[in-house]
Order: sequence, then C-alpha cells, then structure tokens
Amino acid sequence: MTCRIHPSILSADFANLETELTRIHTADAVHVDVMDGHFVPNLTLGLPIVQRLAQVADLPLDVHLMIEDADRWAPGYAEAGAASVTFHAEASAAPVRLARELRAAGARASMALRPATPVEPYLDMLPELDMVLIMTVEPGFGGQSFLDVTLPKIRRARRAVDGTGLPIAIQVDGGISRDTIRRAADAGADVFVAGSAVYGAEDPAVAVDMLRNLAGAETAQM
Repeated sequence: MTCRIHPSILSADFANLETELTRIHTADAVHVDVMDGHFVPNLTLGLPIVQRLAQVADLPLDVHLMIEDADRWAPGYAEAGAASVTFHAEASAAPVRLARELRAAGARASMALRPATPVEPYLDMLPELDMVLIMTVEPGFGGQSFLDVTLPKIRRARRAVDGTGLPIAIQVDGGISRDTIRRAADAGADVFVAGSAVYGAEDPAVAVDMLRNLAGAETAQM
C-alpha cells in the first residue's frame, strides 16, 4: 500500500491559512474540517473559505464534513473544487445517492464513521466509495487521544476493501502521531490525517515525511 499524509489545517493558524499551506508542501493533500456546531459541538469554516482555499492551494483539498443534512450541502463542496468530499454516514439519509452525486461533480466520494458506528451495514456500498474514513476519536475537536478500540474496525474495513479488489482508501483521523501511526497502519489504514503532530512540529514538512516513513515501514512488513 502507498501511505499518504493529509495534514489537518484545524491545527494551523487560521489567520494565515495560505501561508500555512506552503509549510506542508510535502503532504499528499490538505485535510479541511468543516463543522457546523450541530452535528458536532464545534464550529469551524464553511463553503466560501473552502472555495477560496481551492483557488490558492497547490495541494488537493480533502474536505471532511462534520455537518447535519450532508445530502443537501455536500455536493456544493465538490463543486467548489474539493478533490475529495467526506460525509458522515450518520448524517446522510441517502448515502449511495450522495456518493454518486459527489463523483458526478468531479470529487472522490468518501464516507466517515464515528468510533461507535459499525462498518458492516455499509459494506455493500463500498463500490460507490473512493475512501472510508474511520474516526479514531470522537469528531469535533483536535488534539484528542487515539482510541485503540477502533483498531479492530479498521482491520475489518481493510479485509472488506481488499475483498472488493477496488482501490478504496482507508483513512484514519484523530490522535495520529509518531506514537500511533504504526498501529493504525498495521491495522490496514493507508491515509492518515494528522493535525498537531504536523503543525506542532518545528518544520511541518519534515514532520509529514517522518510520519509517512513510519507508516510505510509498517505496511512494508505486511
């Protein structure tokens, strides 16, 4: 597997986002957390800022929607220029239709699951998805500790994805650091969202490379 690092700008300086993007030039994409204060208690940024980021970023945008009524709002982020749009299974009434709408709008379709949401009810729709995001913390705030209880679910998701024969990525988000990324990679994740582990480093670009190497070393042994 090819391991990819998507730094989360939730840990960046919101007053200087364009500059903050240049500090992670070694990354594979930029992870953008959109929170509405309803699906999760935190409130971050919305569609106009994502649209502007898409205009100035050299890296693709990986937008993670932690919002209610994803069926209504998610396609707009694809149309705004996001390369990948992730909606929560818990926030979509018609996830298959929504995934198809995202792809039709030119984005990769991804579905996220909270730590306590099982993956099994959604396995039949894997061919509709380009990525599955397994939350390794409760969504809503950065800086939380990695939940090892999610590792078995990552393993089950990896087995199911491999069984399809399709190039579906498994992303993990929450508490990813040099101490936890190996465990997530060993369980089968291949896309890693890291916030404070990247933007809290003296050189975020070097931190990205270090995390990628740690994850890659683990998957090379599989």
